Amino acid sequence: MSLDFYRTPVALSAAGRHAAMLDGLPRDIPGLVTIVQGLLVHEHMTEQYGVTLPPERRGESHARPVEAMLAAIAARDPRPLSMPRDATDRYICVCRSFTLLLVAILRHQGVPARARCGFGAYFEAGKFYDHWVAEYWTGAEKRWVRVDSQVDDLQRKMFGVTVDTLDLTHDQFLVGGDAWRLCRAGKADPKDFGILDMHGLWFIASNLIRDVAALNNREMLPWDVWGAMRLKDEELDLGFFDRLAELAHEPDRNFTALRAAYADPRIAVPHTVFNAVLQRPEAA
Repeated sequence: MSLDFYRTPVALSAAGRHAAMLDGLPRDIPGLVTIVQGLLVHEHMTEQYGVTLPPERRGESHARPVEAMLAAIAARDPRPLSMPRDATDRYICVCRSFTLLLVAILRHQGVPARARCGFGAYFEAGKFYDHWVAEYWTGAEKRWVRVDSQVDDLQRKMFGVTVDTLDLTHDQFLVGGDAWRLCRAGKADPKDFGILDMHGLWFIASNLIRDVAALNNREMLPWDVWGAMRLKDEELDLGFFDRLAELAHEPDRNFTALRAAYADPRIAVPHTVFNAVLQRPEAA
């Protein structure tokens, strides 16, 4: 395990010229989660927050680097990040953005943190919804803690969430590889994993690749497509994903192997990925 690998802001998690915006923030998780929730709003829940989403702002959720997110936040409201924005002035995004911003803040503070891509089991009984959460390392307890920085009090009521979203267990949030292993063992139905009208083993496989990329510090958009990702179950190389899921199941024990596996073009994020929402190739 290399905690230093996850302690340093790099690539998409680096705040760049806006790094000073992350200075002086609280160092406790509840405080940081509250700040993140006061800056962002999920693009598919704007109405619940009383926000009418104008067409010109629909592209905000497609920004990949946290530096671009911070630039947009500051452009709408230059006040310190510790000041919550009105819902109408929050950055429009998705779950991955909540996760990446928390990871960026923690890394800026020198705390090992990483993004995980997988499925939340706490939004609807018996269903596993496409989702991202953060993990941070607690030196006192010598473990990674999973945190959902998106679900606030309003969403807890909306979805009937009863779990501790600041310390999720591994069965409450399944990373892509664990979902794959569960389904391949016949202990879960792949049709219960996904989002909207997209479900199945192929979807789980895509999230497995996104999770392994995130473990290699490339936290891509939930709809970025590359490498071995496919749209049909029968097009998957099952053995390849079986092996990858085993590595991702214990990422710290398998840290060196995961870094080596990332050299595989089926996994590594290329210079150009396909944005499946906008239906176009984009620079990664």
